[in-house]
Amino acid sequence: MNATPTAKVTRLLRSTAQRLVAVLRRKVLFRYRLVLITLVVIAVGIGVGAVWGPTQWFPPSSTILTVLAGGLLLKRKSLAFLLAVVAAVLLFVGYMLDFGEVGPGLLVTIGVTGVLSYLLSGVRERLGVQGLGGEMMLLDLRDRLRHQGKLPEVPRGWGRTAVLRQAGGSSFGGDFVVSHREGDQLDIAVVDVSGKGVDAGTRALLLSGAFSGLIGAVPTRDFLAHCNDYLMRHSEGEGFVTAVHLSVDLSSGAYQVFSAGHPPAVQYDAGKGLWSANEAKGVVLGVIPEMTYTPVDGHLRPGDGLMLCTDGLVETPGEDLDAGIDRLLGAAQTLVTQGFSNGADDVVDILSKDKNDDCALVVLWRD
Repeated sequence: MNATPTAKVTRLLRSTAQRLVAVLRRKVLFRYRLVLITLVVIAVGIGVGAVWGPTQWFPPSSTILTVLAGGLLLKRKSLAFLLAVVAAVLLFVGYMLDFGEVGPGLLVTIGVTGVLSYLLSGVRERLGVQGLGGEMMLLDLRDRLRHQGKLPEVPRGWGRTAVLRQAGGSSFGGDFVVSHREGDQLDIAVVDVSGKGVDAGTRALLLSGAFSGLIGAVPTRDFLAHCNDYLMRHSEGEGFVTAVHLSVDLSSGAYQVFSAGHPPAVQYDAGKGLWSANEAKGVVLGVIPEMTYTPVDGHLRPGDGLMLCTDGLVETPGEDLDAGIDRLLGAAQTLVTQGFSNGADDVVDILSKDKNDDCALVVLWRD
């Protein structure tokens, strides 16, 4: 029995659709085919509307929206196809309207936008994410870094606070804090990665996870040594790291400070009403293998406080470090007059004024 004409047309349409799907699977990233088809239809629709539609309803310049969406949502092969369609649409509109609506300025603007979108799409493709996935990933990493910087709860009679500021108002920087409390033992490390802002932020994200895993998991005396070993294995010449490690017995107030090329810890003696710098010293991390770090012992009595900071608060180019330490000791009086919990932000404001550097400040006190 011969097939009816309707059946023949149906088979032809089905066959054509199957071939089209096969082509899309081979030539275009199939995962994004619907986005590509939608943007192509929109671009073509703008072109048709610009020629035959209501005046001013379909300006050719609106094709730039499809280019921007393609840069955000498509991979490079798909985006290249979309850009070719947009170019064809603009040429068609220009030809039909004697290039009255499509001038050199519009062509240059959309051309530059297309190049930038293509570069942006390439970066996202290298990351393996499209759309806003990359930004959401960075936000999650930033939130994790901030969460690690939160200090543990301390028992009644103790207080603690931390302030972190990044250069240029960035969300990422080279200074970070890791801490751990187990029973009455509190460990806090303030770390400064060489560099500043976003440039140092990527290393800080990596190292904060590693150092957070080490603190509390290795003996107190060996924490900085283990950090140094880690950097010697993985730094690959990316620069040095400075750090200060504070370990406090919250039941007695006895503490130890270990330093690796970091600005000194500063203690407030309530009995004398004076701030003084701790003398803990050591070689920066990631430079010399198999280093050991010797602590300086101290004791916090009721009313005393201890302050840890990074060099962004004490160092000024062309100036001796001792002058920066003197300014730190002077600004620390703000903590005494306003209270340790309220004055930390003011200390950072005073010392970081007119500076473009990452900075971190940690204050621990005993009521």
